Amino acid sequence: MIRLKDEEFNAITSFIKQNYGINLIKKRPLIEGRLSNYIQNLGFDNYMEYFEYAKNDRTNDEMTTLINKLTTNHTYFLRENTHFEFYRDVVLPWIDKELKTKDLRVWSAGCSTGQEPYTLSMITLDYLGANQASWDSTILASDISDRVLNEAREGVYSKEDILNLPNSWIKRYFKENGDDEYKVTDTLRKNVAFRNFNLLSPFNFKKPFQAIFCKNVMIYFDAATKTEIIKKFYDVLIPGGYLFVGLSESLSSFKHDFKYVKPSVYQKL
Repeated sequence: MIRLKDEEFNAITSFIKQNYGINLIKKRPLIEGRLSNYIQNLGFDNYMEYFEYAKNDRTNDEMTTLINKLTTNHTYFLRENTHFEFYRDVVLPWIDKELKTKDLRVWSAGCSTGQEPYTLSMITLDYLGANQASWDSTILASDISDRVLNEAREGVYSKEDILNLPNSWIKRYFKENGDDEYKVTDTLRKNVAFRNFNLLSPFNFKKPFQAIFCKNVMIYFDAATKTEIIKKFYDVLIPGGYLFVGLSESLSSFKHDFKYVKPSVYQKL
């Protein structure tokens, strides 16, 4: 294993913190473990040479690869299902009743390989039923990784990936795609808009959201960055809108204006 020198560790963690908000200051063993063999295979014998190579890649592909290797894009269908039940039973009826525009504005921030926004889309399409044609029901899904976004757009999942989904969803929203693989239908895929977006960027959205899902993403951010992003989420929600974070997360340690609804669910007053 190539050992990570102090100056290399400081340079890498400082750059990623400043540009992506991801705090890796306590992740030195993880950086060594995930990068050592990889940079050797590329022909580098130290981390700084590889880091400079990644920074100078004009396509930004290598920096995206670096971020992917140092953060865990772990997700699956119906992860933390209580959130989806709340969205189905509380949020959608509220949107349907209160809003006359029939313009659904729901954002999956940190969508990884697409399971969360596709789940939200299936719940939404089921709820709207025959009325779906009169709605703009597109879910916005964002991530900083082009690799996972490309996988999400493809919408191809293994048989094991969709095992926990209701049979009615599998029949309606998936089609077989070779041996033990399933692909989302065109209807479902077109109902999710995937975008590359860095949460440190300004939130210059044309319209506010009714609900934002940002689950198990802010665990990589330090307190100041979390506080800033929580405020930005608040500002782009409509009054009464909901913010969902991971079940292991809480906003109780941060200054914010959200109303606590239930564990990991917050509402803009």
